[in-house]
Amino acid sequence: MQYVQVMPQSARSSRTPSAQDAPESAAGSRAAAQRLKMRRELAAAAMELFATKGYEATTVDEIAAAAGVARRTFFRHFRSKEEAIFPDHDDTLIRAEAVLNAAPAHEHPLDTVCRGIKEVMRMYAARPDISVARYKLTREVPTLREAEIASVARYERLFTRYLLGHFDERAHADDANDDPLLAEVAASAVVTAHNHVLRRWLRAGGQGDVEAQLDHAFAIVRRTFGTGIGAGRSTAARTASGVSASGVSATVASAAVVSTAGPSASGASAVASRQGDVLVTVARTDAPLDEVMRTIAEALNQR
Repeated sequence: MQYVQVMPQSARSSRTPSAQDAPESAAGSRAAAQRLKMRRELAAAAMELFATKGYEATTVDEIAAAAGVARRTFFRHFRSKEEAIFPDHDDTLIRAEAVLNAAPAHEHPLDTVCRGIKEVMRMYAARPDISVARYKLTREVPTLREAEIASVARYERLFTRYLLGHFDERAHADDANDDPLLAEVAASAVVTAHNHVLRRWLRAGGQGDVEAQLDHAFAIVRRTFGTGIGAGRSTAARTASGVSASGVSATVASAAVVSTAGPSASGASAVASRQGDVLVTVARTDAPLDEVMRTIAEALNQR
């Protein structure tokens, strides 16, 4: 699995900015700030009502009234009350994509993705009290948990598309169909590492240096999945490190599915089993990340 660096293409027009652009840009920034402010006010009202009345008993009309706005204003910002407790994901997704688009040419694509997902962690860390309360609420209400999973899935799709755009197709002449699989596995590893650290931080009440914990988790991902995905590495170097000439590392060559589960796993360690070319991993959500990654690597090496 080899990556090549490609220059990001700006979505903006190539025309020369005019004097009129500045006021339009400033107006757009103010509108975005006002939009986010209103979304957060609605979210705060929803959280308070969910905590006092209960999620099921709270209506959209009550949330709008508590925020001092009309029902139609609520629906301009959220499609449902489930969405109301996740007001920042849309803007954070934009910031994460901006990190990818502005990546320096020398940076390894996997490192770029790690920097991108840090925007998500910073969103939670900026308001730890709300993040902890929201975490507790999503544990109690399955509908909210599903909404949160859907939001997180958007980041994973973004990172998968980015990593796929950095493959060197010549390194996959034997089976180019593996490219989407490799990109998805690498993106999933980064997202899983982030989610593991985030859950641990939230369970601790939002205490501790979460960014340092995240850097440690990313280092584990690089050690586990980094073989064969070094940008600019020669074929000889990859072969010497145990990677096939096709560029597919032994760590990810057969990993079609990697899933994590909670209470169903026995003990704190991950348990891995294989079915053909599919690796299924089951681990407790509180299992140490390095232990989970080590179990995956050992299972694949035993093929």
